[in-house]
Parts: sequence; C-alpha cells; structure tokens
Amino acid sequence: MKKILVVDDSSVIRMSLEFFLKENDFDVVLAEDGAQGATKAEAEKFNLIITDINMPNMNGIDMISKIRTQDANKFVPILVLTTESDSEMLKKGKEAGATGWIVKPFTNEDLLATVQKVIK
Repeated sequence: MKKILVVDDSSVIRMSLEFFLKENDFDVVLAEDGAQGATKAEAEKFNLIITDINMPNMNGIDMISKIRTQDANKFVPILVLTTESDSEMLKKGKEAGATGWIVKPFTNEDLLATVQKVIK
C-alpha cells in the first residue's frame, strides 16, 4: 500500500484528505505544520507528500527545502495544496523542490488523478 504524508494546519482539510485517500487505498499519515511534517518525513518512508504553504511553526516552502536535504527524500514527489496561485509563490515552491501544485478549491477527481500521476 502506498503511504502519503498530508501536512496542513487545517484539521478539516487533514481529515477530508485522510478520508478520501484512505477510501482510495492509500495509507495516510497526518502532520499539523511544516516542522511536524519534516520530522515525520525523516522518520518514515513516504511515496508522496502533500502540503499546504501557509502554516505556523514552519511554512510549506521551508518544509519542502528541509525535506529535500534528507537523502531518503530527494526524489519523493511533493504536491503543494494551497490557495496560493501567485506566480512568485509557484516559483519559490519549484525552487524548494515541489513536484506539482494543486490550487484550492479542487475536486476529489482532480486530486486523485494528480496523486496517481506522481506516485511511485
């Protein structure tokens, strides 16, 4: 079973993503902010990481940069799930190592198609 780390400070988003992804046969681990996400990514092996950008303690861009310094996570796909669609923020995400960008609101079908496209 493929394992996905979901990092978002919104409990509603975390729970809805967890429910939807588990329904589609993925194992899901949750983190409430970038600091917790980076720690979990270092401790466990994931097939995909989905993260928000704007979070307390450590934002998504900083978390992606930190995760990319970990040997085991250099090539793990990271999808950014955010309300940010600003081209400067997209550029920062790409530079940090984000694989793709999903702008909220999104449909479950769009999310599943993107997850299936990038997951190994």
